Amino acid sequence: MRTKFIADLKKHYKYAFYSAKAELLAEVAGSYLNWVWWILEPICFMLIYTLIFGYVFNASEPHFPVFIFIGITFWDFFTRNVRSSVKMVKKNKAIVSKVYIPKFVLILSKMMVNGFKMLISFGIVILMMIAYRIPVSINLLYVIPLMIDLWLLNFGIMCILLHFGVFVEDLSNVVGIVLRLLFYLTGIFFSIESRLGKNHPALAAVLGKANPMAYIIISMRSSLIYAETPGRKLMVVWFLISLLICVVGVRTIYRNENSYVKVI
Repeated sequence: MRTKFIADLKKHYKYAFYSAKAELLAEVAGSYLNWVWWILEPICFMLIYTLIFGYVFNASEPHFPVFIFIGITFWDFFTRNVRSSVKMVKKNKAIVSKVYIPKFVLILSKMMVNGFKMLISFGIVILMMIAYRIPVSINLLYVIPLMIDLWLLNFGIMCILLHFGVFVEDLSNVVGIVLRLLFYLTGIFFSIESRLGKNHPALAAVLGKANPMAYIIISMRSSLIYAETPGRKLMVVWFLISLLICVVGVRTIYRNENSYVKVI
């Protein structure tokens, strides 16, 4: 399977790239502000959450707007990818039913689209760090392995959801409910350690380690805002788990992709 995966990747990566580029251009084709929306949307959400949780609920995390923006940036990348994967084969029916293309290539294309938007938001995070005069340390480099964990985790989950989304019509509703629950358990707008750690330290430890998105976002904040070293052992653990999920997902697609056209 590994040889086939690499061969298919080499053969079709250009399609994934040009498909992602075409989708990005199509998104802004009929808009007055064009690509500016990719900047305005996360900033508006950051301002809303900062207003509600920073002032109404009196959140006390240092550099709270940057704290919020980091959470929104990586959570949006994750949730947009996961939601789109459920009906990805059906939405690409015109291509899938006429030309053979490895289905994981569709996933790579979507991840490129959302990855480009995430990089724009990450650039805003850097600018905000400069504006708030947040000290930069060597721990900033941990962003790279954390990004790798995030991409592998996304890719693996998307492969599995792509497969089951072909056969289970209501899966998108279930995924929506699960993502909504995870949103509140991931600490997008609050610190799991400070908010839950005081009264429920065991629960805070579980949420911060067993929830991969919570771990990634907490670690991103630690390395970017607080110049701290994230948990390296857990980083390796989630890398291996994500890699295993990717293997299972790609293997599942290869074994069943011939039946997708019959179902859709």
